Amino acid sequence: METVNAVGRRKTAVARVYLLKGTGAITINHKSLRDYFPVEEISLMVQQPFEKLDIVGQYNLKINVTGGGVRGQAEAIRLGIARALCKLDLENNRPILKKEGFLTRDARVVERKKYGHKKSRKRFQFTKR
Repeated sequence: METVNAVGRRKTAVARVYLLKGTGAITINHKSLRDYFPVEEISLMVQQPFEKLDIVGQYNLKINVTGGGVRGQAEAIRLGIARALCKLDLENNRPILKKEGFLTRDARVVERKKYGHKKSRKRFQFTKR
């Protein structure tokens, strides 16, 4: 089996995921999953697509991720993994992952700051006189 690749995005984070048959090793930016995401909740989020399909430990992952924060990167990785698993077996994997919401790109991003405002919506204090 050759390598299957996919891209996942969330906020400003971009994750390139390379999936190949193996023992379940996950490497993110040349570090192991536990070293890159020491928080248990975040590392579990990355593995959710495998758990839903009951294929934990069957594929090795090599992931390059840039931009964003810790949670944004984790959600970008999760989307990339789900897309790669869909490329492997479209008719079986896609309905399960779609139902869980793993294939939906969360389009919410930070609203830009406007001129004449303190932040994107907050304004400077109004003085009448």
